[in-house]
Amino acid sequence: MRILVVEDEKNMNKIITQRLELENYCVDSCYDGQAALDYLLLAEYDGVIMDIMLPQMDGYEVLRQMREQGVQTPVMFLSAKDETDDIVKGLDIGADDYMVKPFEFSELMARLRVMMRKQTGVKENVYRCGSLEVDINTQTVTREGKKIALSPKEFAILVFLIRNQNMVVTRQQIEDNIWSVGNETSSNVVDVYIRYLRKKIDADYYVKMIQTIRGVGYILKCDKEEKR
Repeated sequence: MRILVVEDEKNMNKIITQRLELENYCVDSCYDGQAALDYLLLAEYDGVIMDIMLPQMDGYEVLRQMREQGVQTPVMFLSAKDETDDIVKGLDIGADDYMVKPFEFSELMARLRVMMRKQTGVKENVYRCGSLEVDINTQTVTREGKKIALSPKEFAILVFLIRNQNMVVTRQQIEDNIWSVGNETSSNVVDVYIRYLRKKIDADYYVKMIQTIRGVGYILKCDKEEKR
């Protein structure tokens, strides 16, 4: 899942970004409101964590302009502005959540997971596809009850696929969602990771969930599971 962090205090920005990356989120970050709006119009994100008091354009204005331009990405305000009026204003103009600084990272992560659940319509942090189960909280993957060990990138790609289960996703969509803006990757990096995933997810099973749509991309098929 791809997150944009907008925080002008650089040490705080770095700390939040690193913590998210440890949780296997793909993270872009910037330090002012205008850059945030540019990022949001350039790329697709699953969520935004944004301060309100930003240079060039405050968080309220960023949110107002992104909504005007049809960007419905969920936004969590993370701000030292702790007055009730500030919180009400943030929520009323379209924020999905509001946290006051200082904060506990465990609560930030939990609120972010809730925000992601609301976006996908999932009521818990577990995604299922046939006998395949992906638990976001524990970052574990099982198929038919058997635990499957994945690397952080493999896990991130599988989460993207299972959140879009039974839908064709392009290589570019996968790359855009998993790798940060400006991160140079080889032309076949997605195909390489899909091969890794197939060996771990599909190799020992009769039903092959990860299927190639030639000339387009991939699909995670979630039909009724068959056993070998």
